[in-house]
Amino acid sequence: MKLLTLPGVFAPISDSWMLADAIRQEGFGPGSQALDVCTGSGVLALTAAECGATTTAIDVSRRALLTVRLNALRLGVRVRTLRGRTFGPVAGERFDLIVSNPPYVPSPRPDVPRRGASRAWEAGQDGRIVLDTLCDEAPAHLQPGGVLLLVHSSLIGIDVTLRRLRRVGLVDVEVRERRRGPLGPLMRAQQAAGTIPADVDEEDVVIIRATARTPRW
Repeated sequence: MKLLTLPGVFAPISDSWMLADAIRQEGFGPGSQALDVCTGSGVLALTAAECGATTTAIDVSRRALLTVRLNALRLGVRVRTLRGRTFGPVAGERFDLIVSNPPYVPSPRPDVPRRGASRAWEAGQDGRIVLDTLCDEAPAHLQPGGVLLLVHSSLIGIDVTLRRLRRVGLVDVEVRERRRGPLGPLMRAQQAAGTIPADVDEEDVVIIRATARTPRW
């Protein structure tokens, strides 16, 4: 998949492509509903749409949503685009698949940026501001048996995410895939700023999968 990204929109890198492959492996197709939160370039939403799912993409950036619409037109698929934070624009809606590559880079500031390109990656001093909200609110937006797929770095706590997802009632919570490699330029920049220990040279990027309980009658 070749994407156009407008100026100021973060182009997909390895973690997004890793998650896109995981979406394809889930086998969701026509008749299923998919949601991509923090869509950015839209690569995850577009992947789900190419698989046949009816797909919604959410982002705070108008340029990101325009990028998604332009790429959907180029690829001949439909994606509903909604502006807002996390699940706000889809209150009361449920999906068979929720995916997200949220901002997860630790930064010196205690909150998330309100404007600028860094909204796509900065997520507070522990890198978990957006991720924790996604974990806590996902169960209310999953159909019974629905799947949640998240990607993030080991630097912000894999076990923290696993415990949080179990605590909110999701099941079959697991690390589906793990890839180890050197810190990327965004993490290196924050390391220089002092938010990541200086002696860290590598990180694991992981896909975490969880499902919503299916009622037993």
